[in-house]
Amino acid sequence: MRLYLPRFYVRELAANVTAMRRDVAAAAEAECDWVVFPEQFLTGYHGEGEAAQLREEFARLSAAQPGLLCLFGTISEDGVNRQYWYRAGEAIAHYDKIHLFLPNNEDQLWQPGSRYVALKHGEWRIGLATCNDVRFPEQARALKLNHDINLLVYPALWPWGRDHVWAALLRARAIENGCFVVGSCVAGVDNGVERFDGAGNHVFDPLGDELHGQDRVYALDAARLAQVTVDTRAQYCEIEQIELSGGDG
Repeated sequence: MRLYLPRFYVRELAANVTAMRRDVAAAAEAECDWVVFPEQFLTGYHGEGEAAQLREEFARLSAAQPGLLCLFGTISEDGVNRQYWYRAGEAIAHYDKIHLFLPNNEDQLWQPGSRYVALKHGEWRIGLATCNDVRFPEQARALKLNHDINLLVYPALWPWGRDHVWAALLRARAIENGCFVVGSCVAGVDNGVERFDGAGNHVFDPLGDELHGQDRVYALDAARLAQVTVDTRAQYCEIEQIELSGGDG
């Protein structure tokens, strides 16, 4: 799989839409299979954008490049942080962010999602999560154990000052599940209502080695999946709870 990860700087909406069109065209020109845009790449946290109109633009861009699988995201009319898979002009699946980031008051901005989502695309079984979801390994494990995913994707709006945390968590999800993990992050935001320096894009193979792209294109070799030699299956056991008596606690 050839994957295109934009380095997307969020400005005002018209400029963002122009940049989105440019990145989709660049991904198609580079003969990529997939382009993954970061979380809230058209609006940031507080920028404006009509959800229905943005989806129309997503559909037009996708229809113009029918061989390209596109991952776009925006806030839906019902107030969830939603990521859409588009192919040949159609939204074929979507995922709503579950684990909202409370320090940024995301719980006051959006409603949480309620389901995990996996997608089969050729030989790839893809699980989708969003940004702060990476802190919750049980989500990745559920996708691995129930759907045997071999690729996990995290669009994000993660701060540059914690890029080392972002990279460490992505790497951990790759190693513990024996799958590829992709983190596509906003490069920065300066849209007139907020300013933000974003973390980097990171791609890790199933052994936890970081892959480095060229001109924003990353090559994911499925043969690397066979190099995983550890057993990543889970064994569930009952938990023994022991209550200690005596003492003052």
